[in-house]
Amino acid sequence: MGAKWFGASVKRKEDPAFLTGKGRYVDDIHLPGMLEVVVLRSPHPHAAIRGIDKSRALALPGVHAVITHADLPETMRRQTVPLLVPNPAIKQPFMQYCLAKDEVCFVGEPIMLVVAESRYIAEDAAALVDIEFEPLPAIADCAAALAPGASLAHRDAATAHRNLAAHIPLNVGNVDAAFAGAAHIFREKIFQHRGGPFFMECRGMIAAPDPVTDALTIYVSSQGSHRHKRVLLDLLDWADHQLRIVTPDVGGGFGPKGSFYAEYGALAAAAMNLRRPLKWIEDRKENFVSTQQERDQYWDMEIAVDKDARILGIRGQLVHDSGAYMPWGVVLPWIAATTVPGPYVIPNFQLHVLCAFTNKVPTSPVRGAGRPEAAVTMERLMDCIAREMKLDRDEVRRRNFIKPEQMPYKVGIVSRDGRPVTYDSGDYPAAQATALASADVAGFAARQAKARAQGRYIGLGIGNAVESTGLGPYESATVRVSTSGKVTVYTGATPQGQGHKTVLAQIAADQLGCTPDDITVVTSDTAATGLGVGSFAARTAVNAGSSVHLAAKEAADKVRRFAAAMMEVAEGDIEIENGFAKVAGSDVKKSFREIAARAVGMPGFSMAGGPMPGLEATSHFTPDQSTYANGTHVAEVEVDPETGEVTILRYLVQHDCGRIINPMVVEGQVIGGVIHGIGNAFFERMLYDEGAQPTSTTFADYLLPLSTDSPNIDIIHSETPSPLNPLGLKGAGEAGTIPAIATLLSAVENALEPFGVHITEAPITPQRIVALLAEAKAKKAG
Repeated sequence: MGAKWFGASVKRKEDPAFLTGKGRYVDDIHLPGMLEVVVLRSPHPHAAIRGIDKSRALALPGVHAVITHADLPETMRRQTVPLLVPNPAIKQPFMQYCLAKDEVCFVGEPIMLVVAESRYIAEDAAALVDIEFEPLPAIADCAAALAPGASLAHRDAATAHRNLAAHIPLNVGNVDAAFAGAAHIFREKIFQHRGGPFFMECRGMIAAPDPVTDALTIYVSSQGSHRHKRVLLDLLDWADHQLRIVTPDVGGGFGPKGSFYAEYGALAAAAMNLRRPLKWIEDRKENFVSTQQERDQYWDMEIAVDKDARILGIRGQLVHDSGAYMPWGVVLPWIAATTVPGPYVIPNFQLHVLCAFTNKVPTSPVRGAGRPEAAVTMERLMDCIAREMKLDRDEVRRRNFIKPEQMPYKVGIVSRDGRPVTYDSGDYPAAQATALASADVAGFAARQAKARAQGRYIGLGIGNAVESTGLGPYESATVRVSTSGKVTVYTGATPQGQGHKTVLAQIAADQLGCTPDDITVVTSDTAATGLGVGSFAARTAVNAGSSVHLAAKEAADKVRRFAAAMMEVAEGDIEIENGFAKVAGSDVKKSFREIAARAVGMPGFSMAGGPMPGLEATSHFTPDQSTYANGTHVAEVEVDPETGEVTILRYLVQHDCGRIINPMVVEGQVIGGVIHGIGNAFFERMLYDEGAQPTSTTFADYLLPLSTDSPNIDIIHSETPSPLNPLGLKGAGEAGTIPAIATLLSAVENALEPFGVHITEAPITPQRIVALLAEAKAKKAG
């Protein structure tokens, strides 16, 4: 069947409800008898809990319970939240209890739940709880945490490791020999900031016990209902049927909503104990101090090149801030480390990754999941080669690109799943050439000279990146034609605004001969589909899309088989169109409703020898490896040296995500990603004082990009289909973010070239630009 809907800019099915105020988020759900919960959190970065007196809080009218670690079920008291992604590189797998037992290790760690008739009463009661803390030494900086004699982030840390959480050694080829024979060796030390996700909708959860079945239904703002269910089944020691988890509409996820948070377990247990529905909604202050964040990384890197600027090898060290716990193990730093090579041939590579515990909010993937940091590191090195060897920056990159005829290309690095990193397809030289031509880079030198003559400082930045997408292990989809004739797709994918329901309906519609509007897509409900992984790492189109394609194709084949038997014709004579199966070249047809009724059978009548009952099919597409998207970003900026203000004059993205299901949806994802990258490049940074107290706890202290900071973004699509899935797809959800920081830092540095400014950090705020200009001036004078 031809692709009528695949590749079309179909309007999003989700939008009418959102635009008319009919979206259903966790806080929109109100259940009879529901009580409200406040999480009382640690005010200390590190402290021992010596005693808790909750008597005054319990005496307040309207308070139903004050729940501490001692009040949790025995299964939760004896175990921490399980580590979802264990790895042999982890030296000390510290994880949280659902409520702090006798030690807190970051400001914001949950200590107790206060349950009351209203949020207002619960807040008042929380203020009446008396907790006796014994403050302990705290450590804020990840590099300092690894120094001898540093304060321990956990008082029970192993003597041999102290604050070392993990060590990941990566080694490809013979780095020492490469450096020994190099014509040039250059070094960069780069710091990359800690930032947060800051979605529109903060985290939230409702736990609703069923008094009839003794089961629990949970509504949670998440990126993976099935992963949350897996953790809760472990914590409660329950059977599968006792727990249902539903993710309703989600106002942004960006990675951290994929994690299972300790307070979720405590809330579930409290609901079962009180036999009442409980609601907890995170407020913005909690969002700053308790939702997982990303990075703080120190990179110390060297690159060896020959006389023609071709890379011989890279070596160095990455120190990564894990925060107080390891909710995602070493996923984030491992992805960062293995993404460094990008689109370039690097025959020899050595990197030691050291993960440190600090007394700060735990870190987990945020949009890009370590890849933006890797792109900054690699692209800064490429700019360094160009600067030191007095070559054009695009030429240095051109000389080092992996060529399309080298695909599939084995990078030589081993991914976190133990398998070799192998790029499946792409044309990196063409991507850069197309982007540069479209951005009129050839004419930039003249524009820059003219601007400088006018006392204006404009700069050009280039950034390349390759992104692993479509990560496994699988995603599930069931396509069902019910006896009403309605078509429904059920999937474990968990959208947070990306348009999953639209693109999955497009894929199914092509197989079933209907329109996307004829198809209902049900996502992220563990009662609707038993298996699922969730949405993160630009994986949904590849995995859920392929599963929907395969399941819809099989369901359509069953429609044909049953219809052919009903109309006594050959299966090949059946065409599917507009909810009917018809005999080609005639008016003889049967509706989906009629066929589905036949397919479920009649009592007492055998169906032996025919198709399996029901007009439905299930697929769990399991990729053999990641698909690799790529792109080139080009930015033109103007910098005011007096104020440090940066204005983005032009931004262009050349992007290859394989075959495109819905161009409009992809463009929305790319543009949103670029804006996210702009925030990371110029505005966003979570700050802590030396004692690990957070000092960025409101949007007055932590800036996000506004519409006035967002330029028009030109997007050029190219398509090199992936051979690794039936639709040729690669992911697109993070492509806008990954090269953006690197591109913008490059552009600002180029604009300030006359002043001798060199940028090795992100973000680069106006204040920091002014400071760097002063430092460069002082260096010249000295």
